[in-house]
Amino acid sequence: MNRRISRALVLVDTKDGAEIHCAKCGHAIGPGGQPWKPGATVREVSMRGVGGQAYTSGEKVILRRFSCPKCGSLFDTETALPGEPFLDDILVV
Repeated sequence: MNRRISRALVLVDTKDGAEIHCAKCGHAIGPGGQPWKPGATVREVSMRGVGGQAYTSGEKVILRRFSCPKCGSLFDTETALPGEPFLDDILVV
């Protein structure tokens, strides 16, 4: 059984438990109950100018874009300082 847990991710029941999959293409991202972001493609860009003038002072702040390694569907974004660990998103249903 598939359970939609966000616009971009589904939790799929397997014989070994549950897995997180891309809702668009079905690509397996990682095990349920574990952080899923390490299984995604991550692109980091400077926030300088990304959001217009509102972000011109944050030279060191980066925007992380997490997407499906297979189809490129965007899963999530977060802001961080370079080298900071990912914010752990653990999906348990």
